[in-house]
Amino acid sequence: MEMTATRIDNANAEIKAKVEHGDIEKKIEKIAKKLSKTLNLPGFRKGKVPVAIVKKRYAENIQKDAESEVLQEAYSKGLQELDISKEEVLGEPRVVKFEKGEKDIDIEIKVSFKPDFDLEGYEKAVPEFSEPEVSEEEVQTRLEELATALAPMKSVEEDRGLEEGDTAVIDFKGYVEGEELEGGSAENFNLKIGSSQFIEGFEEQLKGMKKGETKEIEVTFPQDYHNKDIAGKPAKFTVTLKDIQVKEEPKIDDELAKKMLPEEKEADLNLLKEKIKEQLKSEKLTKMYNEDLKPKLIENLVEMFDFDLPENIVEQEINIKLNEKLRTMSEDEIKELNENPDKLKELRESLRDEARKSVKATFIVDALAKKEGITVEDQEVIQTIYYEAMQMGQNPQQVLESYQKQGLLPAIKMAMIEDKLLTHLLNGKMESK
Repeated sequence: MEMTATRIDNANAEIKAKVEHGDIEKKIEKIAKKLSKTLNLPGFRKGKVPVAIVKKRYAENIQKDAESEVLQEAYSKGLQELDISKEEVLGEPRVVKFEKGEKDIDIEIKVSFKPDFDLEGYEKAVPEFSEPEVSEEEVQTRLEELATALAPMKSVEEDRGLEEGDTAVIDFKGYVEGEELEGGSAENFNLKIGSSQFIEGFEEQLKGMKKGETKEIEVTFPQDYHNKDIAGKPAKFTVTLKDIQVKEEPKIDDELAKKMLPEEKEADLNLLKEKIKEQLKSEKLTKMYNEDLKPKLIENLVEMFDFDLPENIVEQEINIKLNEKLRTMSEDEIKELNENPDKLKELRESLRDEARKSVKATFIVDALAKKEGITVEDQEVIQTIYYEAMQMGQNPQQVLESYQKQGLLPAIKMAMIEDKLLTHLLNGKMESK
């Protein structure tokens, strides 16, 4: 076997080999002999099948096995010459040439590995920013919102109809096609008018009702309703209004502070305002980090460092972005791409710059996280998945298992490391001022 291995750049290499057909024949003979000792064919004792018969009967499979072996040998010897371990190789090696000639087979393998680059000066990539300010008006507005939320409900004493913003205490029973709707009835149910908690049109038809009044309401379930049996169907609800309630006038005083800050022994209105100011500042800072500073920081880091990228990983990223793009396209657009390979190639190439930036950012984040000692434990990943699933009303264990089957956990972990790292760098910038 003639073989040469060359580093193309700091992240890619190529292995070229020429394998004579005689070498392939030797492999075929060796594989056939080994196989003949284990085969159990009719008319022959086990392990006594003639090699010639084995070669004839299993010619195609043995040929493939022989070619696979020389391919693996070329790959292993190439890595050895390049002084690269198999563990250092990123992604799958790409066999870009396996050409069978009259005398030999030409093999070419592309290999990618982790780039090495200098992180010096990365601190300069952190954008300048000022801490957000919180006005007294903002504090007062939040204070009033909290006071209103905690204010108790009271019944409306005056003789009037139900209005927008009122809370209706109702008994109701629903029917679809004359049959009582399963799960479609309740007693003493609190419904805030204007909350859009019920099907469209339900709350609107309650307006003007007075205490003790019973009314029949007609609505139609939306086409995308979660219960497919009644989606798009008309329904009738018999509703009795038992009470109209509104919030009592909110009180903003030290008692409110004690309710809001039960862990504080000396809670008063001034302390509550301080806490609200801190919370508002934190909310503004988080928004500024996520919407402005973190994207800008990643952009700065990508522009600051220039290094070779492993092409195998870039190609993988292009495939991911292409699949994402295809999911947003119509059937006609996808059909056009399938019928026009040049157009598909053009679309794929249009994603290359974006894919390269994404891969570059991943390597920078990984290197910086190691340098700054930023880690995320597997348990943190699981807890995050559970928390987000519960917020969405999904089964956390099922979501976790789905992510595991799709192989998404490493990507989720990397995203968490990135977020943690960027927050760490921005916090460091703020503290250094």
